[in-house]
Amino acid sequence: MSRTRREVHAGAMDPEPLEPLDETWERALCVVAHPDDMEFGAAAAVARWTGQGKTVGYCMVTSGEAGIDGLAPDECRDVREAEQVESARLVGVDHVEFLGLPDGVLEYGVPLRAAIARAVRAFRPDVVVTGNFRDTWGGRTLNQADHIATGRAVLDAVRDASNRWVFADQLGSADGLEPWGGVREVWAFGSPRATHGVDTTATFDVGVASLEAHRAYLDGLGWKDFDAREMLEGFSRPTGQRLGVAFAASFEVVPMGWGD
Repeated sequence: MSRTRREVHAGAMDPEPLEPLDETWERALCVVAHPDDMEFGAAAAVARWTGQGKTVGYCMVTSGEAGIDGLAPDECRDVREAEQVESARLVGVDHVEFLGLPDGVLEYGVPLRAAIARAVRAFRPDVVVTGNFRDTWGGRTLNQADHIATGRAVLDAVRDASNRWVFADQLGSADGLEPWGGVREVWAFGSPRATHGVDTTATFDVGVASLEAHRAYLDGLGWKDFDAREMLEGFSRPTGQRLGVAFAASFEVVPMGWGD
């Protein structure tokens, strides 16, 4: 993630109020590019949902193996997968899947759509959560290419998953996959076009702990005097003000219509 506290505050000079997310669902699949993406944007929301008894799964498109400059990718992959599994555990998630696509060079296209559609068909969620797929974070800081490719592919893959004639080779396999058209909405956290939010005040601390579980990655970034709590407060407090609570996570909501 690459947003700065300055940019978050700059984008909140005259913010619009946020509407509460519809939480009348049972299963959500979170599909993001890298280990740590959820923790910078939505882990506290996930902790809220699992605390409500909902089932949440994580799907990491890559293993973040290009994310630590001082660690070779083969070694880094194992470290980052282990950190993500532990981080997910802290917020009540025990389903963590790694698709194994190459970190840093993801491309939007049919192979990426197919991999995500398979994950959606297997998990059969009501809601799919992904990260910001817009070109920037709402200011002058560019979004990262893997985030953009993944988020845009998620939107199409959710629709692909419902059509039995798209990626038909996945169906009737040993995995027992069938088309899945039950996704109501895709929610993109951290989007500059966010219109909805969820109160994370009660689960903020566990969200901080889940980010801190990515210790090797955070140390590898070399950010001087990095404080996970301070950074997440910088994101969550202005968002909370838009929702009328102490802390919140924001989401762009994309309804899933099934017309061609």
